[in-house]
Amino acid sequence: MKKLFQYYYISATFILLFSCGSPDSVKDAKKENAEKIDSQINSTANIDSSKVPSKADADFLVNAASGAMMEVQLGELAQSNARNQRVKRFGSMMIKDHGEGLEKLKALASSANLTLPDSISRSQQKEKDDLKKKKGTAFDQAYIDMMIDDHKKDISEFEREATNGKHESIKSLASDNLKILHTHLDSATNIQKMVGKVPTSTAPTIPTLEK
Repeated sequence: MKKLFQYYYISATFILLFSCGSPDSVKDAKKENAEKIDSQINSTANIDSSKVPSKADADFLVNAASGAMMEVQLGELAQSNARNQRVKRFGSMMIKDHGEGLEKLKALASSANLTLPDSISRSQQKEKDDLKKKKGTAFDQAYIDMMIDDHKKDISEFEREATNGKHESIKSLASDNLKILHTHLDSATNIQKMVGKVPTSTAPTIPTLEK
């Protein structure tokens, strides 16, 4: 019995360590970029800050890429799990717009010698897995709520980069994408007003008898 307990304890410990140590492409990309930037700054004299990304610029690009991947994947999920046709069409828009945006991010990262994640983060994966369990109206409501929250955060981050960024090309990308992010937010907000409504009962009212 003691040996059996030890076996289960060791197995559980191994599983816990394995899951905790599983790679996070977003964190790895940020770490790699920080090392690249430090190396470039230390090895280059009279560096032009407008041509070399800051660590904040690099982190913005990584977050934007992981966010774009997340929007595409959730848009694909909406095609199978959503009930409302407007939600499905919104998901299709996310696939198209954020898919195109991701390609621009990849091109910019390549020209700036920065690394982008090849998958969403562990926390994003958990959000996706939780949403994947929902179907129909429950999915519609949860998905649109998530889209509104995500796009509000995106707009805040893109505005910050457009104002405070050091790398001109990354700043320009952030500024150029604000209009489409606001369009997405407006669309999601309008859909939320519809899918968030709880249908009223259509059962007839039974009159009470007077005594």
